[in-house]
Amino acid sequence: MRAIFRLLKIVGLFVGVAIVALVGLLVVTFSGGAPIQDGQRLGAVEVVKDGFVSAFIIDIGNHDIALVDAGNDRQAKAILAALVKRNLGIDAVKAILLTHGDRDHTAGVAAFPHAAVMALDADIPLAEGRELRGFFRFFGSPHPNGIKVVRGLHDGESLTLGNQLVRVFAVPGHTKGSAAFLLAGVLFLGDSADARHSGTLAAGRWLFTENPAQNRASLRNLLMEIKPWAGEVKAIACAHSGMLTSGLTPLFEFVALER
Repeated sequence: MRAIFRLLKIVGLFVGVAIVALVGLLVVTFSGGAPIQDGQRLGAVEVVKDGFVSAFIIDIGNHDIALVDAGNDRQAKAILAALVKRNLGIDAVKAILLTHGDRDHTAGVAAFPHAAVMALDADIPLAEGRELRGFFRFFGSPHPNGIKVVRGLHDGESLTLGNQLVRVFAVPGHTKGSAAFLLAGVLFLGDSADARHSGTLAAGRWLFTENPAQNRASLRNLLMEIKPWAGEVKAIACAHSGMLTSGLTPLFEFVALER
């Protein structure tokens, strides 16, 4: 019996150490980020805080709305509350641009059944629930979630949503189909980067990134691709941290430090 108790103590010690290590790792991973400012507006763009992640409302004219990502709440309560303040309902949302297919960015899509959902081709299976990534692959099997991506996007293309021109850039690394969007003067980076308290830009949080080296390379490539439109960028928006409003400077500084 004593041997059993001794074994249980050892097992409990290892479990305790593992939990402490995991908590410490999460604290380090999420510390230092600029706070999300719910309701922050920059021109046609409004930030909506949905717990630990942002979604973005973009005015595209004639009381029509596009979203960049749709939050972590299947009922999209935070987004709907922001729309109600504008005297708008779910039908005002005409399109949803997904920076990638992780659930904390796609769950709210279900609340907007008439919106045209768009994502980079490589992430469509993930967004639709037909594919799992990372450690989730070891704890379950994919199940379609009811989301239907109606338009697959490609690196370098542009499209028009109402009165807004959208430029599309592939930034694989966080997921294989991660996208960046430039519209309404804001460069949306999803989880491919993180805004810091210092006003600087960091690569996506490595603990949740499939290929950190590719992620960093994608940000370097993005700077080269976006230079012709550098003057259009008034701010950079990341999904799990606040908006940086110093134009493209944080991306220039990030790339300079990478060399």
